[in-house]
Amino acid sequence: MKKTVRFFKGGLLVLLGTATLTSCFNKKGGYPTSEHPGQMSTATGLTYNDEDNNGFMVNPYAGQPDGPNLVYIEGGRMVLGSFEEEIMTYRDNLERTVSVASFYMDETEVANIHWLEYLHYLNVSDSPRSVYEAALPDTTVWEGKLAFNDPYVDHYLRYPGFRYFPVVGVSWVQANDYSSWRTRAVNIQLAENAGEDYAETDGRIPLESGIVLPNYRLPTEAEWEYAAQALIGTQWLDENQTHQRVYPWDGHALRNPYGKEMGYFLANFKRGRGDYAGIAGKLNDGALITSYIYENPPNDFGLYNIAGNVSEWVQDTYRPLSFQTFDDLNPIRRDGFLDDESDYHNAKKDPGSYTSLIDDDSRVYKGGSWKDVAYWMSPGTRRYLDKDSATATVGFRCAMIRAGSNY
Repeated sequence: MKKTVRFFKGGLLVLLGTATLTSCFNKKGGYPTSEHPGQMSTATGLTYNDEDNNGFMVNPYAGQPDGPNLVYIEGGRMVLGSFEEEIMTYRDNLERTVSVASFYMDETEVANIHWLEYLHYLNVSDSPRSVYEAALPDTTVWEGKLAFNDPYVDHYLRYPGFRYFPVVGVSWVQANDYSSWRTRAVNIQLAENAGEDYAETDGRIPLESGIVLPNYRLPTEAEWEYAAQALIGTQWLDENQTHQRVYPWDGHALRNPYGKEMGYFLANFKRGRGDYAGIAGKLNDGALITSYIYENPPNDFGLYNIAGNVSEWVQDTYRPLSFQTFDDLNPIRRDGFLDDESDYHNAKKDPGSYTSLIDDDSRVYKGGSWKDVAYWMSPGTRRYLDKDSATATVGFRCAMIRAGSNY
């Protein structure tokens, strides 16, 4: 005989029969999952999506949606730090083993056309004019008192021929503002594509909907370095890595050893004093300044120009001894915790002091640029600038968490 349990919930009589409990399992059989939660709660037996009785709504979910320009970076263990000879003797990139959770990263640097799109929507929005003006890149970063770089000052950002070259002259603060705008723009489009009508009263499309993405943001220093090393390409059998990497590719050489591109450089960098590209007729890395964002072969995670072209902003506040103090799981330095800026004689805030520019506004940037020698293309090397500074050699790419993942 079937046993029936009666109880009241908010004035509503609910009948639970033992036969109905099977609907707690998903349609494919087995235990419920995020993608197949079943028709009833395994905790209460109450029916999901019962609108007539004001039931709990469980939206369809098929995994995190694909974000424009993002590639998946599977997480794991890594050794942070430089494997290059410490020629600068900074000792700020000592080796340390950490683990980094899976995430997503832009396969390319953010390009001029992407920034012009951003400026367009700021210009036509209801935002104050000051918001648009604050987003303008500093094109004067190309100026040089003893160099004729005037064409880049006037044309690099807006001339169509430079559309898919990396945007430069943007500060850390501007890069973060762009990431916030991009998140909103992408999620509104995803909501429209899904046919959903979300009220924009608070500017938030609920994550519970299952159709929107987490925030675009700058990668952490550990994420950036992990993605640049791309040691997934060095694995042999079970958890064995045959070698580390000095650069985002195998070997100590800077030239492609394979195929039709044999002998050509694998990145856009400065070969030596006064030598940015080689001689006419055989321009070896093909660029005196920045280059096309897809110009060189991607690394084993599918990331283009992760070494060379432009250096890239990351989230972290700079401290020389970060590697010794932060967590070994998803490490990041957000501020001066355990290493206060008062520990540094700061020439910017105390003109009578000496040498150091380190404070809580100092942000890390990674990777070599078109104007750097090969040393800086090693993923472990690190430098810093004030978060409001901009140069012709620093750009950025965005990252995003992989939500709902435990690795």
